[in-house]
Amino acid sequence: MARTFLPKAAAPDARLTAVAERQARGTGVSLLLALRPEQWTKNLLIFAALIFAEKLFDPAALRAALAAFAIFCGLSSVIYLVNDIADREGDRQHPLKRRRPIAAGEVGVGTAVAVATAVGVAAVGAAFLLNIQFGLVAVGYVVLMLLYSGLLKHVVIIDALTISVGFLLRAVAGAAAIGVVISDWLFVCTILLALFISLAKRRHELVLLADGATGHRRILGEYTPALLDQMIAIVSAATLIAYAFYTISPETVAKFGTDRLVLTIPFPLYGIFRYLYLVHRRDGGGSPADLLLNDRPLLGCVLLWVGTVVLIIYGSRLF
Repeated sequence: MARTFLPKAAAPDARLTAVAERQARGTGVSLLLALRPEQWTKNLLIFAALIFAEKLFDPAALRAALAAFAIFCGLSSVIYLVNDIADREGDRQHPLKRRRPIAAGEVGVGTAVAVATAVGVAAVGAAFLLNIQFGLVAVGYVVLMLLYSGLLKHVVIIDALTISVGFLLRAVAGAAAIGVVISDWLFVCTILLALFISLAKRRHELVLLADGATGHRRILGEYTPALLDQMIAIVSAATLIAYAFYTISPETVAKFGTDRLVLTIPFPLYGIFRYLYLVHRRDGGGSPADLLLNDRPLLGCVLLWVGTVVLIIYGSRLF
């Protein structure tokens, strides 16, 4: 009797606490949370082209990259709002996503639509003001992500590939913003790394929800942990091999005038292994941005990689 009585007695208190928290936060704060500013770290890919095109200390290019970053933060927030509107019923079945403001009822659908429209129009307009090529990439990103929210996320394998292309378009946008062509190496390494992260996220959802996975998202029923583990193993190996070949390729050595980029290989090795450890042993991977910001070894690895790359490429200018 006691085992059934205690949860029933605790449930009203939990509901009252949740209502009190929503009232205390207010609509403005809830709306800000719905924009998911913690996910804006994904848009740091915008700066990849700036670094590898050797324009990091070019004031005009740096200003363009910063503007591109801000625009993509707006565009990605629009997609998050649209996705949360479309998924609000399924998110309520998820132990973590049910806390999202739209799923929790903190932000109304009408308000979310109005904000998404306003921010989307402003961001796309700003993208074309930056330059036409960047504007076209920005529109392509929005169209692809809207297709994902409505259709592509329900197609097995295509769902993960679409998310990966979304990451790739961030890197392409960074190149377009500063007027350079994205290199083949950046193209390959970005999409492989993004696919690795996307598949790890699918695995996290599948393991976390267990028998309730299909209730949250039907497409999860098409995957199994074993299948995803095989895909992740293939993609992680391909990512490391592609990056290793990039660092030692004659084209790279000639471009930067140094063969020392090979010294950065340990960083992606550790980073991918650490990510796999967090996915398999710490039940991580649901939110790559949260994982990066909250896991100090992983964050330190990324920062050390960026610092080492900048030091190798720009060393002669810095000292």
